[in-house]
Amino acid sequence: MTNLDPPGLLRRPSRSAAMTTFSTEVFDSEVVPSSLSSITPILRIAKEIEHERPRVAYLCRFYAFEKAHRLDQSSSGRGVRQFKTGLLQRLERDNASSLASRVKKTDAREIESYYQQYYENYVRALDQGEQADRAQLGKAYQTAGVLFEVLCAVNKTEKVEEVAPEIIAAARDVQEKKEIYTPYNILPLDIAGASQSIMQLEEVKAAVAAMWNTRGLNWPAAFEQQRQKSGDLDLLDWLRAMFGFQKDNVRNQREHLILLLANNHIRLHPKPEPLNKLDERAVDVVKSKLFKNYKKWCKFLGRKHSLRLPQGVQEIQQRKILYMGLYLLIWGEAANVRLMPECQCYIFHNMAYELHGLLAGNVSIVTGENIKPSYGGDDEAFLRKVITPLYRVIEKEAQKSQNGKASHSAWCNYDDLNEYFWSPDCFSLGWPMRDDGDFFKSTRDVGKKPSSKKPESTGKSNFIEIRTFWHIFHSFDRFWTFYILALQVLIIIAWNGVSIKEIFRKDILYYMSSIFITAGLLRFIQCLLDLVLNFPGFHRWKFNDVLRKILKIIVSLVWVVILLMCYVHSFSFAPGKIKDVLSFLRQVKGIPPLYIMAVALYLLPNLLASVLFIFPMLRRWIENSDWLIIRFLLWWSQPRIYIGRGMHESQFALFKYTLFWVLLLCAKFAFSYFFQIKPLVKPTKDIMNIRHVTYAWHEFFPNAEHNYGAVVSLWAPVILVYFMDTQIWYAVFSTLYGGFIGAFDRLGEIRTLGMLRSRFQSLPGAFNTYLVPSDTSKKRGFSLSKRFAEVTASRRSEAAKFAQLWNEIISTFREEDLISDRKGPLLKIVISSWPPFLLASKIPIALDMAAQFRSKDSDLWKRICADEYMKCAVIECYESFKFILNTLVVGENEKRIIGIIIKEVESNISKNMFLSNFRMTPLPILIQKFVELVVILKDSDPSKQNAVVLLLQDMLEVVTRDMMVNEICELVELGHSNKESGSQLFAGTDAKPAILFPPVVTAHWEEQIRRLHLLLTTKESAIDVPTNLEARRRIAFFTNSLFMDMPRPPGVRKMLSFSVMTPYYSEETVYSKADLEMENEDGVSIIYYLQKIFPDEWNNFLERLDCKDDSEVLGNEENVLHLRHWASFRGQTLSRTVRGMMYYRRALKLQAFLDMACEKEILEGYKAVLTPSEEDKKSHRSLYAQLEAVADLKFTYVATCQNYGNQKRNGDRRATDILNLMVNNPSLRVAYIDEVEEREGGKAQKVYYSVLVRAIDNLDQEIYRIKLPGTAKLGEGKPENQNHSIIFTRGEALQAIDMNQDNYLEEAFKMRNLLEEFNEDHGVRPPTILGVREHIFTGSVSSLAWFMSNQETSFVTIGQRVLARPLKVRFHYGHPDVFDRIFHITRGGISKASRGINLSEDIFAGFNSTLRQGNVTHHEYIQVGKGRDVGLNQISLFEAKVACGNGEQTLSRDIYRLGHRFDFFRMLSCYFTTIGFYISAVLVVLTVYLFLYGRLYMSLSGLERSIVKVASARGDDPLKAAMASQSLVQLGLLTTLPMVMEIGLERGFRTALGDIIIMQLQLATVFFTFSLGTKVHYFGRTILHGGAKYRATGRGFVVRHEKFAENYRMYSRSHFVKGLELMVLLVCYRIYGSASNSTAYLLLSFSMWFLVASWLFAPFLFNPSGFEWQKIVDDWDDWTKWINSRGGIGVPANKSWESWWDEEQEHLQHTGLLGRLLEIVLALRFLVYQYGVVYQLNISKASRLGQQRSIIVYGLSWLVIVAVMIVLKIVSMGRKKFSADFQLMFRLLKLFLFIGSVVTLGMLFYFLGLTVGDIFQSLLAFMPTGWAILQISQACKPCVKGIGMWSSVKALARGYEYMMGVIIFAPVAVLAWFPFVTEFQTRLLFNQAFSRGLQIQRILSGGKKQK
Repeated sequence: MTNLDPPGLLRRPSRSAAMTTFSTEVFDSEVVPSSLSSITPILRIAKEIEHERPRVAYLCRFYAFEKAHRLDQSSSGRGVRQFKTGLLQRLERDNASSLASRVKKTDAREIESYYQQYYENYVRALDQGEQADRAQLGKAYQTAGVLFEVLCAVNKTEKVEEVAPEIIAAARDVQEKKEIYTPYNILPLDIAGASQSIMQLEEVKAAVAAMWNTRGLNWPAAFEQQRQKSGDLDLLDWLRAMFGFQKDNVRNQREHLILLLANNHIRLHPKPEPLNKLDERAVDVVKSKLFKNYKKWCKFLGRKHSLRLPQGVQEIQQRKILYMGLYLLIWGEAANVRLMPECQCYIFHNMAYELHGLLAGNVSIVTGENIKPSYGGDDEAFLRKVITPLYRVIEKEAQKSQNGKASHSAWCNYDDLNEYFWSPDCFSLGWPMRDDGDFFKSTRDVGKKPSSKKPESTGKSNFIEIRTFWHIFHSFDRFWTFYILALQVLIIIAWNGVSIKEIFRKDILYYMSSIFITAGLLRFIQCLLDLVLNFPGFHRWKFNDVLRKILKIIVSLVWVVILLMCYVHSFSFAPGKIKDVLSFLRQVKGIPPLYIMAVALYLLPNLLASVLFIFPMLRRWIENSDWLIIRFLLWWSQPRIYIGRGMHESQFALFKYTLFWVLLLCAKFAFSYFFQIKPLVKPTKDIMNIRHVTYAWHEFFPNAEHNYGAVVSLWAPVILVYFMDTQIWYAVFSTLYGGFIGAFDRLGEIRTLGMLRSRFQSLPGAFNTYLVPSDTSKKRGFSLSKRFAEVTASRRSEAAKFAQLWNEIISTFREEDLISDRKGPLLKIVISSWPPFLLASKIPIALDMAAQFRSKDSDLWKRICADEYMKCAVIECYESFKFILNTLVVGENEKRIIGIIIKEVESNISKNMFLSNFRMTPLPILIQKFVELVVILKDSDPSKQNAVVLLLQDMLEVVTRDMMVNEICELVELGHSNKESGSQLFAGTDAKPAILFPPVVTAHWEEQIRRLHLLLTTKESAIDVPTNLEARRRIAFFTNSLFMDMPRPPGVRKMLSFSVMTPYYSEETVYSKADLEMENEDGVSIIYYLQKIFPDEWNNFLERLDCKDDSEVLGNEENVLHLRHWASFRGQTLSRTVRGMMYYRRALKLQAFLDMACEKEILEGYKAVLTPSEEDKKSHRSLYAQLEAVADLKFTYVATCQNYGNQKRNGDRRATDILNLMVNNPSLRVAYIDEVEEREGGKAQKVYYSVLVRAIDNLDQEIYRIKLPGTAKLGEGKPENQNHSIIFTRGEALQAIDMNQDNYLEEAFKMRNLLEEFNEDHGVRPPTILGVREHIFTGSVSSLAWFMSNQETSFVTIGQRVLARPLKVRFHYGHPDVFDRIFHITRGGISKASRGINLSEDIFAGFNSTLRQGNVTHHEYIQVGKGRDVGLNQISLFEAKVACGNGEQTLSRDIYRLGHRFDFFRMLSCYFTTIGFYISAVLVVLTVYLFLYGRLYMSLSGLERSIVKVASARGDDPLKAAMASQSLVQLGLLTTLPMVMEIGLERGFRTALGDIIIMQLQLATVFFTFSLGTKVHYFGRTILHGGAKYRATGRGFVVRHEKFAENYRMYSRSHFVKGLELMVLLVCYRIYGSASNSTAYLLLSFSMWFLVASWLFAPFLFNPSGFEWQKIVDDWDDWTKWINSRGGIGVPANKSWESWWDEEQEHLQHTGLLGRLLEIVLALRFLVYQYGVVYQLNISKASRLGQQRSIIVYGLSWLVIVAVMIVLKIVSMGRKKFSADFQLMFRLLKLFLFIGSVVTLGMLFYFLGLTVGDIFQSLLAFMPTGWAILQISQACKPCVKGIGMWSSVKALARGYEYMMGVIIFAPVAVLAWFPFVTEFQTRLLFNQAFSRGLQIQRILSGGKKQK
C-alpha cells in the first residue's frame, strides 16, 4: 500500500453552496464525559482510520480506555461509568475481527508500520513549504502526535525495548511542528503561517511587526525559555508573563489587536509610507477609541489617567500597543465583569499604573527592589485573583434575586455594582483590592459559619427599582406637570365661559395664575418621591445627597406655602415699605403684587433652563464641565452621575423636533378644549345646582352639596382620555411626517416590474455610483431628480462589473428556488446588453413591423428606435447573426459571398435605401430558417451537419432570390465559379470543409446562442418575469435602493471590518426528515404544508434536483438532505440565518474581485476565479487566495450556540446540524460554554470555559478555550450568551442578528455603504448604532401573520424613521442594527443582562448608548429578513413578553435618567415611544372601566334619574367624544395609520386602501382590540407584582387547532375575566340606567360591546377549525377533564386546574405588602353591585326597611351569602365524613337541604313578594361579591390558610371557573352547529393564502389522508 489516503483526511469541503452531511453517528467519538475530554482526539483518530487499519483503530481505542481509567479510576465522574462500560464492550466486540485483519505479526509492529506510513506518505506529502494547506497540515501533525503516544503505550505493554531510529526522528519532527502548527482562527501567526495569503497583506505585516517589537523589555528568566531564545515572543506574551493572563486569551486578543491595527492602517489617508510599517496615526485612532471612556472616567473622578508615554520616540508606539493590549486582555478575561465597564476602568487604571512602573524601572520604597505586579505573573493569576473575587460578588447578589422573584431592592444588579465605581470612594478598595472593602461586603461571610444576622450587601446607591405606578410620575414628572397645569388652565377658561380673546382679563389671569401653586405642589410630590422611592438604599447615601433631598423637600414645601399665602391674602397686611417698592405693579389690578413677585422669583430657575434649552451647546459644555460653581448649580438641579451628561443635540435637530411637538400639542389642546372640556362645563354646572336628589339606595351623605359623585363620574373618563389622546395625535403626526420623509428618501419609486423596466437603463449608472468605489468623493445631498451617467459600450469593464453583480444576484434567486431554470437566463445580463426579459418579444414585433412596412427607411428606424429595448434587441440580433455566420462559415468562397451580402445590406441602410432595394415580405421565412439553425447549434449534434448545410443554402436563396430587388454581379460570378468546381456552396469537402461544425464550444459561445434563441423565440412578453412574488419584491427593493441616498463605498480593502453575531440556545437548526414528515392531528405535515404555501418554489426545487415528484426526492439520500434544507430555509431556523449572513462573505469576495481584478479578468468573469485550478487553490498568490484573505480580514461570523458542548456530549442531533453548518461554511465560527468536571484534591467540581471552534476536515477543531470564573448565566440568558462570545468577534462594527432572521445577497452588497455611515455627519455626535430596516417574511401564512407582519413592518420602517429623525429618540429594538463595536465593548456590551429589570435586553443597549453620548440613526436603503410569530397564542406570548419588558423598563434607572436628562420635547418623544405607549393603552381600558362604573354608580344610586329630569343628556356629547377617542386606540388606529402610509409609500396607495379594507373584513380590529388586552394586563401586572419572565414563543409553522382548555388557561385572567366584568357592567347599565334611550345607549356603548366580544371570542375566531363540531366536542371533554382534575406536587398546569390556579397566583406570593393591599382595594369594586342592586329588588321595595332605604337591607343581603356558604360547607363536610361509609346518610342530608331550600324560596315568594326577576337580579348582585371574596382571599392566602378555609376558597374558585367556561363555550358551540360558519372562518383566517391560489382547505381538513 504505497499511497496512504486516510478516509476523510483528504476530502476538503468545497467553498460553494454544496452541502456536506453526516449520519447521526458523527458524534460517537464525541459523546465523551466532560471529565475525560482529553481522550476525544484519540477516539476521533480511531474512527477515521477504522476501515483502513482496523487493528490500529482498536489499539487507539484500547489506549483511550486505559487513559480514561487512569484519569478516573473510581468512575465517580458524571457519565464516566457508562462511557467506560460502553467502550469496553466495543473493545471486546472488535478484538477478534481486528486481529484477523492485522497486517503485521504483532501489535507493536502493526502500529509502527502504520505510523511510518502515515508520516512518510501523508504528513511529508502535505508539507510542501509555501504550497502547504495550513489547516490540513496542522491537523496531520496533531494526528501523528497522538499516534506516537499510542505507539509508545503499545510498546510498553508488549515490552518492546527499542524503537526504530527513523520513527524516533519522525516523532521528534512531529513534536516540534506540532508546537508550531497550532489551530488558528483567521491569522496563522506562527512561522508556518507566514506564507499564507492573508499574512502577505501589507497592513497585516505592518501590524505583526509592531506587535513583535519587544526591544527593551525585561523577561522573567523562567518564562518560556525556548521561545525567548528564538525571539518568538511578542508584546502580549510579555504582558502575560507579567500579569498572569491565560494563554488562549493572549492568543485571541493578539489576533484581535492585529486585525484592528491592520484595518485602521490600510484606511489612512494620505497613504502611509512605507505601507509595511505600522503608521502612528493608525495606533492613535484605535487607542483614542479604546480609551475614550476610560479617560472620561478618570476626568469625572478627578484622577490623572495612567496612560503615561515615555520620552524616547522609539518606544512610544510600543508603549501604546502595550496599553491597548493590556486593556483588551483585561476585557477578554473579564467574563461577567465585562458588563460593568467602569469596574474594568478601575482594574485597568491600576494595572496600567503598574505597567508604567515596570517599564520605568521604579523601585519599591519598602523593599528597595524593582516594582513587581501586585498579583504576580503565574498562570491564571489574573483570573484567580482579580476577576474571580469580583465575579463572586455578582454571583452572590444574583442568588439573592431568587431567580428574579425577589424584589429589585433586595439585591444589587450589574448596574448597581458598576455604579459603585462612579464615586471616588471606589479607590478606597486599593490595589491589590482589600477583602474588607465595601464592595466585597456580600462575599465576606462566605465560608464562615452562617450567622443569624442578615448577610451584608454592597447596597444600591444611585437608584432603586421599587414596584409602584408612582415611577410613571417620578420618571416623567415634567410631562405630567405640564399636562396637569394645561388641564387646569383649560378648565378655568371653559368654566368662566370666556372666549380665547378674553383670556387676558384680570380676573381670568388671577384664576389662571393659580397654576403656580399646583406646580409647586407637584414639585413637592416629586421631591418626596425622590426620597421615598430611593429610601431602601439609605445606608449608601452620602451626606450631600441626603442634604440635597431634604433641602429640596423643605424648599418646595416653603414655596407652596408662600405662593398659597400670597395668592389668598390680599395686599393689605404687607408693610409700607414693600408697598412702595411694589407700587409699580399696581397697574395689574386684581392680582396681589406680592404674589406676582413670588411667582417671578419662583420662575427664575425655569428662565435659566429655557435659555439653556435654546442653546444646547451651552448646556452640553456645562454638563461636562468640572468648575466648582457649575458643579454646585448642577448639584441642586440633578445629582452628578457619570452617564447622561451632555446628551443634547444640535440647534437644527432641536428646532425640528420642537416644531413637531409644538404643532402636535396645539392640535391636541385645541381638540381637548373644544370637544372634551368646554362642552362638559354646562352639564356640570347644572348637576351641581340640583337640590333634593331622591336616592335609590342608602346614601351616607344625603345632604352633601353639589352632587360631587355625579361630577366625578362624568369627568373621570374625559380626563383620562385627555391624558391618553396625545398618543393618537402622535400616531397621526408621525404618520404624516414619516410619509413625507419616506417620499423624500425616494422609497417606493420602483415598486412594480413595470417601473423597473422603465428605469432599467439608468440602473448600471446608479450601480457604478453606489456600488463601485471611486476615488472622487462626492458630497451627499438631496436633489429632486437622480440622474446617472449612462454606461456606454466603450466603458466595457464598468458594464462588465454591473453584469457580474446582477447575474450573481439572479444566480442566488435560482439557488433559493425563487425562479425556474427557464426564467434564470431571461433575467441574466451579457456584457453591454440588457437582460432578455426586457428584450423578450421585441424581435417578433419588429419583424412584423418590417414585413408589413411600406414607407421610407427612416420612418421604420424611427418606429423601432421609439422603443429603446427594441432597438437594442434588433442591433444585438443582427450582430449575433453576423458573429454566428463568421464563426460557422470557413470556406473562402462562402465567406466572400456572405461578406458581399452584408456589405450590400449595410451600405443600403446607410443610404436610407434598404426598403427600396430589398423586399421585406419573405423576411419571416428567413427568420424561420435562422431559428432552426440556432436550435441545431444549441444542441451541437455532429450528425446534423447536413441539415446545417441545407439551412445555410436555403437562407442564401431566400436573400438573393426573394429579397434582393437588384442582382449583384459579384454574387453571380461566385455562383458560377462554384458550378465550375462542381461542389455545392457550404457543402465543402473533407479536405477543405466549408463550415466548421460542430463549432468550438466556449462559455461565451454557449451564452450567445442561448441568448439569441431566447430573443428570437420568446413570443409572449416577459412582463411577469419573475413570477415569484418574493423575487419581485427583492428585485424592486434592491433597484429602488440604488436610487436612494447612501454613502459612496470605499474599496473592500479600505472598508470598515465587521462581525455578525447570532445568539442560539436550542432552537431548530435544520429540520430532520422525521420532523418534516410528522403529521399533526389534522394529518398535515410540515413538508406538505410548505408545498402548498410555496407551490412555485417547490416546482423549481424539483426542477433543480431533476426529479419528477416527491417519491423521487425521498428515494435518494442526497436529495433528502436537499429537501431538509429546502424546508429549513422556509422556516425560522438557524440554517436559514447562517445562509443569509454568509451572503456577506460571498458579496465581499465578489466586490473584492471587482476591485482587484484587471480588465481581462473582469471580462473573463467571476466564475473563472470561483472555480480555480488545483494549482491556484494551493498557491497563496493566486487571485482566489487573495479574495479569501480579504474576505477573512473584513468579515467574521460567530454563532453563539451556548449549549453546543452539552449537545455534543449527549449525542443531540442539533450538534450534528451545527457541525454541518460549520463544514459547509468554513468561515463560520461557533462559540459555546463548555462545562467540564475537573477533580481537585479528590473532589469533582464544574469548571466553565468559553470555547471557540471551527470546522476542519468534517470535524470541529478547538481554536481558543478561555476559562471562566464560574457559570456565565447569572442574569438574563440571551445577553449573557452574547457577552461570553463577544470576545471572539472582530472588526470595528458588530451586527447583532437574531436566530429567526434572513439576509439576501443583493442587500449584502450594500453593507460597505452602510458601514461608511459611521464616518458620515449625523449631527453633533458620530453614530454608535446604525438602525436597519427589516422585512417580515412570515406574512403569507395566515391573516394573523399578515396583520402582525404589517404592524411590525410599519414599526421598523415609518415608526423608526420618525424616531431617528426628527425626534432623535430611536433606541435599539432588536436585531439587524449595526453597533460601533469598540464604543460598545468599552461601555458594557451590546445588551444589559440584569435579571428581571433587563427583560427586554435589546432596548437597554439603545438607552445605554444614548446616555453615554452615543447616537442612534436609521437607514432604509438596506434590509434584513425577520420572522415573526404566526399563531394567536404565539403572538400573545410575544406581546406579553414585550409588555412585561416595558413594565420593567418603567421601574428602571435608564428610563428615569432619560426622562430627566433629555430636554422637554425630546423627553416627550421618549415617553410616547417607549412606556407611554403602554401607559396610554392602560388609560384606554381604565377609561372604559371608569365610564361604566361611573354610570353604574349614577344609575344604582338614583342620581341619574334626578339628573335626567334637569340636565337631560347634555353631558353625552363630550362623553361620546371621549369614548370615540378611546375606541380609536382600542380598534388599532395607532397601528393602522402608519401601516396605510407605509404600504402606500412602498406599494402604492391603491394597494394600501385595498389592503386596509381586506384587513377590516378579516377582523383586524378584533385582533388589535384583543392584543390591547394582552398589553394592558401584562404591563399592569408587571409593575404591580413583577413576575416578568422571558417567554419562548416557539417559531414553528402554526396551522393547528388549539384546544379550548389551552385557550382558557392562556387568556382567562388577561381577557375573559375582564371581558365578563365589562359585560356585567354593560348589562347593569342597560337595566338600571335611565339616561339614554336605546340608540344613545348603543352609540355610547358600541365600542365597549365590541371590546367585550373581542376579548371573549377572538381566541376562537382566530383558532383554525375553531367552529368544527367534532373538534368542539373533543375540546369540551378535554376541558371538563382538566377542570375536574386534582393538582398535586409535580402535576403540570396543563393537566390539572388546581396546579394552573396555583400558578396563576404565583405573582401574589412574591409581591410586596403594597401589591397585596392594592389587590384588595381593587377587589372592593365588586361589592358595589350588591350594595346597589339589593335596593332595586321587588322584595326590598315592598318592605318597610326598603322604602326607608335603610342600611339594614344591605346587612340582611349578606345573610343570603352566609347561608349559601353554610350550605356548601355542610355538603362538602358531609361528602368527606359520610360519602364513603354512610352513603345513605349523605343522600338524606342532601335531600333535607334541597327540601329546605325549596321551602325557603316558596315562603319568600308567598310572604315577601319575591319575583323571578329578583332571582336574576340577585345573581347580578351576589356573583360579583363572591368574586370579590375570592380575590381578597387569594391576596390574603397565608391568613386564609391559617384559619383553614383555603379548601373552601378553592372550591368556590373552581365553581366560578366552571361557570365562566360554560358562558364562553356556549356561543362557540352554538355557532359550530352551523356548518357554513367553519367555512367562513377558514376563509377569514387564510384569505392571504386563498388569493394566491393555495389549498388551505385541504391542509386543514387533512389533505394527506385523502391523497
